[in-house]
Amino acid sequence: MAQAPNTYPTWLAPSAPVLISFNESLLANSPERFAEVGPPPARLCYRVVEPAEYHLKVISTKFVEQGKVRYQFEFRGELPRTNTWTAAPRGTVVLLHGYGLAQFAMVPWAFQLAQEGWRCVLVDLRGHGKSTGKMIYFGITEARDMSQLLDVLKNRDQLSPPVAVIGDSYGAALALRWKTIDPRVGRVVAIAPYGVLSDATLNICRDYAKFLPKALIRAGLKQLPAVLDVNADDLDTTTVLARHPVAALFVAGAEDNVIPVTDLRRLYAEALPGSELIVVPGATHETLPYYFSELVPPVLEWLNTNKPDSR
Repeated sequence: MAQAPNTYPTWLAPSAPVLISFNESLLANSPERFAEVGPPPARLCYRVVEPAEYHLKVISTKFVEQGKVRYQFEFRGELPRTNTWTAAPRGTVVLLHGYGLAQFAMVPWAFQLAQEGWRCVLVDLRGHGKSTGKMIYFGITEARDMSQLLDVLKNRDQLSPPVAVIGDSYGAALALRWKTIDPRVGRVVAIAPYGVLSDATLNICRDYAKFLPKALIRAGLKQLPAVLDVNADDLDTTTVLARHPVAALFVAGAEDNVIPVTDLRRLYAEALPGSELIVVPGATHETLPYYFSELVPPVLEWLNTNKPDSR
């Protein structure tokens, strides 16, 4: 459980229920960069997508393959010919992907927000994608990683305040945790964050690894705090918000079997007044981040509102 996901053998990966596609040439002006963080030491891979007009279009398809429902989201765009935002971006949005994924999963959001005037930072989290790190820490160490990444961005003149964060699933839980320790983090959008890590893990295994005995999974969860040298409840986002509540826009999928709406409502209840919760009809855990027609308007409204947290 603590092993870096990018070290897993490829044969272990389940078939993807959601396919996303985009023209990689759109990233031509966003080269990979690296930032050293730690301890424990890790080298994070990131890209900066500058604000510009990308003429983004979304085409979604639902189909059945080998008896299972599959979804495909195609994102089409164009390299910008002119750029009216670069001199004065609205701010910087850091985009945090889900467990076992990498920055590619959040690329569509980078294009969407960039054409709204935001400088966007795509990052492979520790132990994911092209970033290094032998273990993952379910946000405890990664939150410090993100603060160090902000330092690097500032030193490289790639940071324009205010700073906002959008995270999905594992990345959403990290976004909430990060905001509790770094005053530079402003608006947070948390798409299907887990409240209790053990519950989310068991739900994921039910969907993706039915061959694993539940007793084995529970035994692993029991040992995880000792492996990471933390208290068990420190791994839960509900504990984090109970101790240090923050305001955020929470997003739930009505058909999410990994983070059910009832679980997300309990997490939302721990947040500061002024937080918001939206539920997207028909969205599963995997498809939820790509329901752009439902999500883009409230996300933009949340990001563009500069009201302080209620305390």
